[in-house]
Amino acid sequence: MALTVEVCSAQHIGDREEQQDRVAIFPHADYKGALMAVLADGMGGLSGGAIAAEQVIHCARHSFECFGPGADTREMLAAAINDAHEGIRLTALSSEKEPHSTACVLVMQPGRMDWAHCGDSRIYHFRQGEMVARSIDHSMVMRKMVLPGYLTEEQAEKHPNKNLLISCLGDEARPEIDFGEASPLVAGDCFLLCSDGIWAYFKNEELGEVLSTLAPRQAAEALIERARARAGGRGDNCSLAIVRIKEVEAEKKKFATLLGRQRAT
Repeated sequence: MALTVEVCSAQHIGDREEQQDRVAIFPHADYKGALMAVLADGMGGLSGGAIAAEQVIHCARHSFECFGPGADTREMLAAAINDAHEGIRLTALSSEKEPHSTACVLVMQPGRMDWAHCGDSRIYHFRQGEMVARSIDHSMVMRKMVLPGYLTEEQAEKHPNKNLLISCLGDEARPEIDFGEASPLVAGDCFLLCSDGIWAYFKNEELGEVLSTLAPRQAAEALIERARARAGGRGDNCSLAIVRIKEVEAEKKKFATLLGRQRAT
């Protein structure tokens, strides 16, 4: 089931002195119809965060290049994140930096999407403007308070420890990795990867509305512009990647077959 997609990635430094987020989208050189989107929000002084985020992009790309039809997708996604974690740990041992990073990795193959994440950067799946799925942050407030029902997400937004992570790349413990998937896909399905410099300023409904009414590049510009305005001069780095399914080949062929039958009768 071949897919035609529209993609876009975008960043803004926000009100920080350095851009420590990294984002990339790249097709597979040999696996036709395969594409990867990666986003990392680096953390750590002395440019440690930027180095950590770069490690995520590098390891994800390498794992993807070794991937092919019939291979275990989740195994590849886990390897990308775990390899990045090990690389970040080695950087910490060999320097005075304290690098850490989140990781969001999305892989498109013919007819399906798979993803994995660690930390509080997010992956969203929207269909016709409605949220179908969203990754769950590896934050103390989300995992220990929101999921058990002690707080609503609205209350969590005001919690003083809302940014405290319980898992990320570069910690002593191995990263907790959550996986997701979507299959079959339909035309109009939209996937958003974003750092907290974006999602902190939006409700799910507004994200869905923007992504369903604007082309990916215009949607990226609108989301960054609104996030910057709402940050009030205290904004974090902003980064996002958008992958929108423009056309599903199987649907197109089915429609053509039905049309041909109608004409024949």
